[in-house]
Parts: sequence; structure tokens; C-alpha cells
Amino acid sequence: MNRLLQMAGVLMLAVGLAMPVNALAAATTELTWYGQSAFKITTPSGKVLLIDPWVVNPLNKNGAADLAALTRVDLILITHGHGDHVGNGVEIAKKTGARLVASYDLGRALVQYGGFPEKLAERSHMGFPGGELNLLDGEVRILPVPAVHSSVVEGAADSPLPGRMVYGGTPGGFVIAIKGGPTIYHTGDTDLFSDMALIGSLNKIDIMLACIGGHFTMGPQRAALAARLVNPGLVVPMHFGANPLLKGTPEQFARELAALPKDGPHPAMKHMTVGEKLVWPVH
Repeated sequence: MNRLLQMAGVLMLAVGLAMPVNALAAATTELTWYGQSAFKITTPSGKVLLIDPWVVNPLNKNGAADLAALTRVDLILITHGHGDHVGNGVEIAKKTGARLVASYDLGRALVQYGGFPEKLAERSHMGFPGGELNLLDGEVRILPVPAVHSSVVEGAADSPLPGRMVYGGTPGGFVIAIKGGPTIYHTGDTDLFSDMALIGSLNKIDIMLACIGGHFTMGPQRAALAARLVNPGLVVPMHFGANPLLKGTPEQFARELAALPKDGPHPAMKHMTVGEKLVWPVH
């Protein structure tokens, strides 16, 4: 029953039936999209997490202002080493003191070659699939999960290998469980893979942030199959449009979801606009 109530609450938000953000009590979880794969999560206690923080990107006309407005960030989660996912992470970490959450290999590469401050890349905040990170006084539980992709880090200008590509660990995604709030699965960049069904069955995902652009990742058709495997309360398409090669669209994704066979889950979809915010009350 609790699962059904949570899903119903997410769906109400998705169709615009929630209260205006500024009318809600402080004790909510907020999810904001900046374009591509970049999201901000604000927890009920006011902690701030960024995922793949390419805030200044071609889809975000307010990117510079959004970047300047990030005066508090507690955690920066990076799924893999490509530039559109590391994004503005180093700059944000230096400004805010945010800790890095990534695979251990990626974390070391970002410190040694990407300019990420070493004191903000602690072993306690890094992990691999199968492990679990309990962070921010237990308010946030993060499970690294697999992805089918690649990961390299481009050496910063002042690094030992400026402009060179170095090994960035194995790519991944994150399952992020907020105490009193939703459980969110960010796929990272990936293709469809059968173990997505395990991710869904083990974690009861409220919202799935799914790449749909194609070419470098799964496109709309395979992303729809991925959403069926995970069976989230709501799926939000991401990683499309910022690169002309990423031709998959939310409209195509919606059609593929609708075309799924009737004898299985049909997750609801929410096409977020850049800068849009979804809000969940504490449960």
C-alpha cells in the first residue's frame, strides 16, 4: 500500500496537480533538471546533491546563472568520466566543498588528472556495484549500479597529461534513496541490460532517470524496454538534444512506452523541461 501511495504522489506531480513549489513546506524532496544528465536533488533537511553536473550546457539558457546560484552543494555524484557528465563538477567542488561520489577508479583519475580537490575525494564516498554508501548523517543511501558504456577522463591543462584521455574506471549509475523521500535511479549512460530488472526488484524505484538519446546510449525503443524491466513509479527521459548525434526525443520515448505489450508494466513518463522542479512530500 505504501508503494502505491508513493507512486500515486509521483504521478500527481507529473501531471501538474502538486502545489506550487513556493507553497510547500520545507520538508520535501526536490528534483531539478539542468539538461542532458544533470540533476539537483534537495533533501527534506536541505542537503543538496548534484548528479553529472554539466550545468552550463547547450540546452540550459540559464546555465551561467544556475551555476552561480549553487552556493551550497554537499555531494557531487559522477557516473563516468566523459566531459558531459563531469561537467562543471570541479568548479562546483572548489566553490562549495562538495564531496565526490563515484567509483574509486574514477575518483582517483579525477584527482590526478581532472583537477578535482583531493581532500574532497574521500574513500568513504566511493564505491562499486554491490556496495552501499550511507551519507549525510544517514539521510541519503547510495547504491552504485552497473552501466554498459565506457569511461575516460580528459587531462586538465595543469595535469601530468594535459588533453590526454586516461582510464576513468568502469561506468555506472546510482540508486539514491532519500530518507522520508523517493528512491531515484539515475542510469548514467548505458544500453539496455537484463540486470536492470534486478535493480528494480531490489530497490522499488520511485523515479527512473533514463538516457534516451541513442548513438552513444540506448535510444527510445530500448529505453522503453529498460523502463519496463525497472518498473518505476515514474520515468523521466534525459541525455538527449544537447549533442546533434543524440536524436532520440521524449515524444518518441512516449510512443515506445505506449507500444509496449499489454501484459506487463507501463511506467508513466514525465517530460521535464530544463529548470523544471518536481517535489515529493515527506512520507
